[in-house]
Amino acid sequence: MTIELVDGKAGVAHISSEDKAIIHQAKFSKSDVVFDWGDAFKCTMGSANKATIGTGCASIQGLDWHITAAESVTISNGSQGMKRNDIICAHYHRDSKTGNELVELVVLKGSPNATAAADPTIPSGKILSGAVDAYMPLWRIPLDGITVGTPVRLFTPRGALWDSVTLPFGNGSNGGIYPIGKVSNPNAIKSLNGRATLSSGTTVAIPFIHPSYLQRSVQVSIAPDGTVNLLVGPEITVTGGIVEIHF
Repeated sequence: MTIELVDGKAGVAHISSEDKAIIHQAKFSKSDVVFDWGDAFKCTMGSANKATIGTGCASIQGLDWHITAAESVTISNGSQGMKRNDIICAHYHRDSKTGNELVELVVLKGSPNATAAADPTIPSGKILSGAVDAYMPLWRIPLDGITVGTPVRLFTPRGALWDSVTLPFGNGSNGGIYPIGKVSNPNAIKSLNGRATLSSGTTVAIPFIHPSYLQRSVQVSIAPDGTVNLLVGPEITVTGGIVEIHF
């Protein structure tokens, strides 16, 4: 049978991580989620080689995980005259022999470049499709030579439970205002977050305010009639993404 009362007594152990992933994706989102709990995975640099991630709770493709005491990861030394982006991720792994699953923090190291740093490729394994590895990006660590910059958060924490609407937006948005949807109750909005993929391949959390060039920022506005607009700076191109509005 393919129908199952997951939360019911069956006389045998029958609830799997796959069951919980399906239900959590249906309830909350297929996207990775960081909840507003604990330190919400706050990242601090104790030194040029040590990043500390604070307590927090999250879901990677529907599978819940948490950190109850701060964890540290090692950032490799930078190279003189080179720029690099490293990404701190939560890494899900399932042992193909035993079926045992775990999650841990890892650092995906970017490739050094003399002119512009780019994020490393994040492997795109889908757990419910059988992948034994999946990655959830949390923080970007920029390096300029041997100097480590300020960590950049790649997620927006969410509240406990919410009503929400997800608005995807299309390709090639540049230098303008783009209506991406409409909500019927704009006065009831409690929070808004999302992500945008830039033409460089970098994914940023929305709102994204470039620290040096405001013309390269991505924001969202909501008109009094509920129209949701994507605001894209004139020096940046957005190839896609989503905005999530919570009520």
